[in-house]
Amino acid sequence: MDSLSRHEDYGHLALSETDMTSDPLAQLAAWLVDAEQAEIYEPNAFVLGTIDPSGRPTARTVLLKGLDSGLLFATNYSSRKGDAIGDGADVSAVFGWYSMYRQLIIEGRAERVSLSESDEYFDSRPRGSQLAAWASEQSRPIATRDALDQQYEDTDRRFANDAVVPRPEHWGGYRIVPSRMEFWKGRSNRMHDRIAFDRVDDGWKVTRLQP
Repeated sequence: MDSLSRHEDYGHLALSETDMTSDPLAQLAAWLVDAEQAEIYEPNAFVLGTIDPSGRPTARTVLLKGLDSGLLFATNYSSRKGDAIGDGADVSAVFGWYSMYRQLIIEGRAERVSLSESDEYFDSRPRGSQLAAWASEQSRPIATRDALDQQYEDTDRRFANDAVVPRPEHWGGYRIVPSRMEFWKGRSNRMHDRIAFDRVDDGWKVTRLQP
């Protein structure tokens, strides 16, 4: 099948304002549960968009690791995305649950979480992932895969006698505090439902958008 000429019908199930909560973060939580129950692979994966220091847009997929007043994820502060965000920057996030004909676009500001929050999450990671945070100079060039594997092996030996792997100073969490969240539901004839939440003072303004 030619993927460029597909015209799939997205169905008639509607997305109505009355079916949604007044808090878009709570609605995100509900959609994550739906995606989990639908056995979506990595339902918490989203595409994080940033602007790097030279003004170029960049994007990559990361995993949502917490949801409170914002969206939590973690990374190497010296990685490409870490360089772009710094101590705080405007970002975008896109969740795509495409087999469910759902998408969520978020705009907001990402800022570093507290050291204690970063420590708590790092401690919850598998030991192998903790070692990788030390071993990899994320986004930096390396000559070969063998060289990368050697860095990991060296790190493993370094902490072999330690019951606990400490969090490296160059690694930690970010919280994206949304200013806008747009929920999308595919419909027949490309007449999709789009409902946007824009932060206004301490509340949210809800607007239906044309597809």
